[in-house]
Formats: sequence, C-alpha cells, structure tokens
Amino acid sequence: MIIERLQLTNYRNYESLNLEFSPKINVFIGENAQGKTNVMESIYVLAMAKSHRTTNDKELILWDTDYGKIEGDVQNRYGSFPMELSISKKGKKGKVNHLEQPKLSNYIGQMNVVMFAPEDLNVVKGSPQVRRRFIDMEIGQISPVYLHDLLTFQKILKQRNHLLKTNQGKLKINDMLFDIYTEQYIQSAVQIIRKRFKFVELLQEWAEKIHSGISRGLEKLIIKYCPVTGLDPNWSSDEMAEFLKKKLSEVKQKEIERGVTLIGPHRDDLQFFVNDYNVQTFGSQGQQRTTALSLKLAEIELIKQETKETPILLLDDVLSELDDYRQSHLLNTIQGEVQTFVTTTSTDGIHHETIQHAKMFHVKQGTIEF
Repeated sequence: MIIERLQLTNYRNYESLNLEFSPKINVFIGENAQGKTNVMESIYVLAMAKSHRTTNDKELILWDTDYGKIEGDVQNRYGSFPMELSISKKGKKGKVNHLEQPKLSNYIGQMNVVMFAPEDLNVVKGSPQVRRRFIDMEIGQISPVYLHDLLTFQKILKQRNHLLKTNQGKLKINDMLFDIYTEQYIQSAVQIIRKRFKFVELLQEWAEKIHSGISRGLEKLIIKYCPVTGLDPNWSSDEMAEFLKKKLSEVKQKEIERGVTLIGPHRDDLQFFVNDYNVQTFGSQGQQRTTALSLKLAEIELIKQETKETPILLLDDVLSELDDYRQSHLLNTIQGEVQTFVTTTSTDGIHHETIQHAKMFHVKQGTIEF
C-alpha cells in the first residue's frame, strides 16, 4: 500500500500544499517547528481520522479558518482510489472513492499506517492509558468492527459511571437499573477483552522473532495482556462474563463509594518482559527502545498478515533516537518493501544507502521544496 499524492487545505500551518511521493522512501528535512511533523501527522490523520499528537481536532485547522481538509490518492493491490477527510467545528467527515462514509469506523482501515515517533517509547515505559490506546488503534486498523464495539463499550461505561456518580456515597442504589447497565457492560467488555487477547497473541508471534533478531538472539520478548486478575484467555465468552459478574459484585460497594467503574477493559494494561524481567521497570533504555522498535516492526508484519496489504510507515524524528545498529536494522527491514516517510533535522548521522536514494523534501517556515 502506498500514498501517491497528498493535498492539504487549511491544515495546521499549511494553507495549501500539494505533494507527490516516492513509493519507497520520502525524507522531510528541516529545523524544528517548521512543519515537518505536520505533514507526517496529516498522513496519519487521513488514515486514522484522529491525530497521534492531540485529541482536540480544532488544533488541526489553520488559525482563523473554519475548516481543514486532507486529501490523498492511495494505491492498494486492487488499484488507486482517493480518500478525503474534512475537519470542522461540526466534526469530521470521511470520503473513500468520492463516497461519504456514514461512520468513521467504516472509513478507518482503508489506508493502513504504522507511526513510530519518540513518544512511542511511552508505549513501553508510559502509562497504561498509552498502551490501551496503542492496542485500540492497531486492532481498529485490521478490524473496523472493533472500533464499533469499542464505541459501544465506552457509551455503556459512561452510562454506568453516571449512575454510580449520581449515587456516590449513598447506602442504596437503583438495583434494577444498575443491574441492567452492568449486564450490558459485561457483554460489551467481554467482546473487547477477547479481541485484545487475540491481537496480543498475534503481535507476540511477530515481536518475539523480531526482538530476537535485533538483540542477536540474546533476549526473548514476551508481551502479556493484563485484564482483570484471574481472567483466563482460554475461557469461553460465557465463562468470561460469569467471572466479570462475580468480580463486579465483589467491588459493587466500593464502586458506589467512589462513583466509578473499577473493573474492565478501560483499566487493563500490557506488560513487556525481556528474559523474564519486566522491561518497563527493570529494563535499560536500550532494552526499552529495542522493545518499542520490535513492536512497531511487528505491527507492520501483523497488518500485512491480516489485511494482505503492507502498511505505510511513518518515522517522525525517531531515527536520531536509535543507535546505528537499531537504525540499520530498521532500515534493512523496510528497504524496498514498505513506503516510508522520515522526518529529521539532518541526514548526517544516518549512514544507510536507503536514505541516499530517498526523495528529499526541504521544509522551511511552512514551505516545502523538493
């Protein structure tokens, strides 16, 4: 899969921009705060209908304008087709092949991307919220129905939390309504948990091999999805539902006291172990970076396996964060196979023939020369 052309209108610091890309490596060079990452982000937003940098869509629109638009010509194994995402105060609208999509969950997954930025190191060493977002975004690319399930879960969670909040600290709650919300919550939670277990199982297969290669066979990476303590991935949906019901009944009074749902997918986490040590807690910076790199390369292989399309790789100011060995491993892996976009302040420290044959874009104060 490749993106052949990108057109921006009123996006971030670009009033109008039209670029054509190489199907191989594209490098954006310039000082910081000139607009390199904005281009990279726009490709990600075109694919995912949301930014990896902000949750406030207004920030994506050029100052003093009412709307922003990203358009791209995308090519997959079936041919070329246009994609378009419009952003305004009213929300976002996506078009695929000129047809407006009724839901963004129908839009996402048409173009697959893998983003690797310095903040992705937080997938390993950051908060559980960062890791949950990582899981949800990646499953959503290979299974659009997951995004629908996730929205349903979040809606039910919000209703249940609202009921708990309005009854916080009370001795009695409306049991009938609470039980209805809890039953809906459990059924929805089980769907999310099962899909996350399956995704992590597939990710583990690829990441373990890749990590072993990067570490020259000296390290073994294990990824564990950590839902409610005691929940078994081999259980049926009914067994999982029964277990969650039991756990929720045990914490019911605590939930009423705190006014919030205490158990479920919104509190789950991922753990990474290298040679049986928790890399988040005990790993060196090098091990954490190798783990993050292994995850990203595993994402590429997993998306390729599940969608039969090679995703587009976005490397936003990340090569400078990797030492020469990890840089070379990454560039060797993608060479000639994955359309790649790189942002950097300089190519001086990147000693690899892949970069020497890249299409270069020079970015300065919101203008791009090539």
